[in-house]
Amino acid sequence: MSKRWFTPRWLIGLIALVVVAGAGVGIGLWASGGGSSKPRASTLVGPGDGAVSTAEAARQKKGAAVRDVTLTAAPTTLSLDGRKVTTWAFNGTVPGPEIRAEAGDVIRARVVNRLPDPLTIHWHGIALRNDMDGVPDVTQKAIKPGGEFVYRFTVTDPGTFFYHSHVGTQLDRGLYGPLIVDDRNDTTAPRRDITVLLDDWMDGTGRTPDQVLAGLRSGARDGNGSTDMGSDMGSMPGMTSPSSGSTSDGSEMNEMMPTKANPLGSDTVDLTYPYYLVNGRPATDPATFKVTPGERIRLRIINAAAETPFRVAVGGSKLTVTASDGFPVRPATADTVLVGMGERYDAVVTVPRSATVPLVAKVEGEDERAQALAVLRTGPGAGPMADVKPTELRGRLLTYDDLHAAPDVSLSARRPDRTYSVDLTGNMTTYKWGTSTDGKKNGTLPVRQGQRIRLVLDNRTMMWHPIHLHGHTFQVVTGSTPGPRKDTVIVPPMSRVTVDVDANNPGQWGLHCHNTYHAEAGMLTTLSYVK
Repeated sequence: MSKRWFTPRWLIGLIALVVVAGAGVGIGLWASGGGSSKPRASTLVGPGDGAVSTAEAARQKKGAAVRDVTLTAAPTTLSLDGRKVTTWAFNGTVPGPEIRAEAGDVIRARVVNRLPDPLTIHWHGIALRNDMDGVPDVTQKAIKPGGEFVYRFTVTDPGTFFYHSHVGTQLDRGLYGPLIVDDRNDTTAPRRDITVLLDDWMDGTGRTPDQVLAGLRSGARDGNGSTDMGSDMGSMPGMTSPSSGSTSDGSEMNEMMPTKANPLGSDTVDLTYPYYLVNGRPATDPATFKVTPGERIRLRIINAAAETPFRVAVGGSKLTVTASDGFPVRPATADTVLVGMGERYDAVVTVPRSATVPLVAKVEGEDERAQALAVLRTGPGAGPMADVKPTELRGRLLTYDDLHAAPDVSLSARRPDRTYSVDLTGNMTTYKWGTSTDGKKNGTLPVRQGQRIRLVLDNRTMMWHPIHLHGHTFQVVTGSTPGPRKDTVIVPPMSRVTVDVDANNPGQWGLHCHNTYHAEAGMLTTLSYVK
């Protein structure tokens, strides 16, 4: 059973040498060997370093409110479409309880582990202190079965975030929940929020996530049967450039390349799930929200799925996106939005004058029947069918080119101090995924406090990858106009995406694919602060 992410042999000796003051945590890096360098223990800014405490002290305001929450992880039983499934969850519910705070508050979360396996919690999208980031063997020791741990950190940025386990494949159980940080100074947002938490679900239906991962590694595409293409996408013969999609025959690769209709390419998922959920409910028994015709509502859309991208639309209404990954953008209107794993969007809708309005999250690129559903209800009447397809799903799709950071959150104009090329690689035969930095396999990314870092994310595989950076937000480089601020970005197959990040939060920070199975199979590295 997968319980922690792999640490390279050369680093095991380093961990033995370094014990973080006051925390007893070894400094690990998410790599599977080699690296662009093998830093000495004394050069790393670890989670227990004084610089981490200094950064947190600068974030925390005198007299800040403390929001207390207790999260108890334990086995539980859920009902999905009349079927009883056993899983793991926080406080007995899926999703876990919504944590709500205001910008500047301190969250104090007591986490109790009543699972048979170790546990940590990652606070996805929050620029928090490194020793609270929740990555086992990197920022903390995992919470042992029967143990508990108190996370305490300041939330400085308002926005839509979430929390989830960061041990093995546990995200593909029920161990996640929303984290909403309100802005008390925002007078323009709709008075009402609806949190829309998307998920793919298999746990308790005959296979565990760990069994699925083992199946993928054995060559079964769906973790249980059909085989996948068997070639190393990082070294295909005849490839002329990482973004050209050209091979000696070219035909098969060109068919899999992203297009306007299929922006993720034709190979969008490794797994087909028996259920797709909104707020823990399947399409046959949808989550329902009482609303008023003509009411303006902010949807806080969170993709907490382990493996599935969703195309989201509301029947009879356009979506006006006002924030991406918690950070405001200039309002951009579209019919539908594509949400990768780990991404979040705030979208304002005006409720149509209809008794029931479908909110549909269709699995991108999959069977037309594969979707999640929620219902906005304004009055009595029959609800939509589980397979309803609003015309908006075929309408104008929002793209990153449409999104521009609001002026007050855009990074200042500045030349990068350091540029790294981060290659995303994969071998579908053995289901081994990976990264290389500046051509060096599994190399880490050393940075220093105060630097502007440019990351060129170069996808050399025929699958798309949602790449997530811990502890920071970056800005997508889209041309002369600043792109959106994000912490998770879609990198289409055989394509490059460039982002800029300011190194302003010291520690050891994960950079990884937010497809749980790709990350567990090796697509991860570390943004590593050095002294």
